[in-house]
Amino acid sequence: MKFTPRIGAILLAAFAVAGTTAHAQEMHEITITKQPSIIYLPALVMEKQGLIAKAAAQEGLKNLKVNWRSFSSGGASTDALLSGNVQIVNSGVGNMLLLWDRTKGKVKGITTNSALPLTLVSRNPKIHSLKDFGPKDKIAVPTVRVSTQAILLQMACEKVFGQDNWSKLDANTVQLGHPDAAAMLANPNGEITSSFGAPPFSYKELKAIPHAHIVLRSTDIIDGGLSQSTLFTTTKFAQANPKIIKAVLTASKEAIDYIKANTQESVEIYREISGDKTSTAELMDLLKQPGMMAFQMAPAGSMKFAQHMHKVGILKTLPKSWTDYFLPVSASLNGS
Repeated sequence: MKFTPRIGAILLAAFAVAGTTAHAQEMHEITITKQPSIIYLPALVMEKQGLIAKAAAQEGLKNLKVNWRSFSSGGASTDALLSGNVQIVNSGVGNMLLLWDRTKGKVKGITTNSALPLTLVSRNPKIHSLKDFGPKDKIAVPTVRVSTQAILLQMACEKVFGQDNWSKLDANTVQLGHPDAAAMLANPNGEITSSFGAPPFSYKELKAIPHAHIVLRSTDIIDGGLSQSTLFTTTKFAQANPKIIKAVLTASKEAIDYIKANTQESVEIYREISGDKTSTAELMDLLKQPGMMAFQMAPAGSMKFAQHMHKVGILKTLPKSWTDYFLPVSASLNGS
């Protein structure tokens, strides 16, 4: 997300409003964002089964209405949070860190939902490592420079080309949501020859596009993987709505437990709500691939990610611990 004066004004206005309601009665209707990709499967299970509203009722907050709103990129969803159009965002950890930094800690994480591997796929048969990319080889990422994939690419470049060359491939990146990136990659005449995407899009690219192959995985860059699906909110909302925050934590655990115990049923929920036409058999095969069942609440790899963001100037503040950018109620998640 690009932090502009307009966004700064929206941010100040949003927190001014939030400040006046910090001690008001808890809300009875909220909106949460979601994005395409099976990475966000726990959110779809929560949506289908009404888990947040059920958990809120158990906390004494009856008849909570939860709206789910789809966005194709994290930047758009974070704009919606700042403008007050949504109360909770489900996006990459990078977007959460960016807002935590820009708001001086007034946006924090609630929980993560997954740490599935992200994959850099190319259809160019000449490209097998980052060293093979030329100036005309375009790489699709969800948001240029600040998306999870863009920052992972920088971290990978630092490993391959040296500490001062982390931005070597920034000029190659083009901003596209996962569905559009997959469509562009499938066009043999399109300028996009590579896509740093998320499952199931990368999986389908590898199966359907001639010469498509893996160049790099996120697990090659950060040992132990990196959380992507991260639920975060403003601290003012969290303080004013503790029952909703607790309900989100409870519902996340229930959704993840359900996915692991009822994987095929969860895949059917994904197909129904997302509209993805990938067959159940293919999605089940996808989830059998290494690392593809890493649905978890504990933040993974986020401090390494934050350290890079600070080193290259994206974050002004270097967190001391992952608990700096998560709510106090989340401290027991045992993250990294």
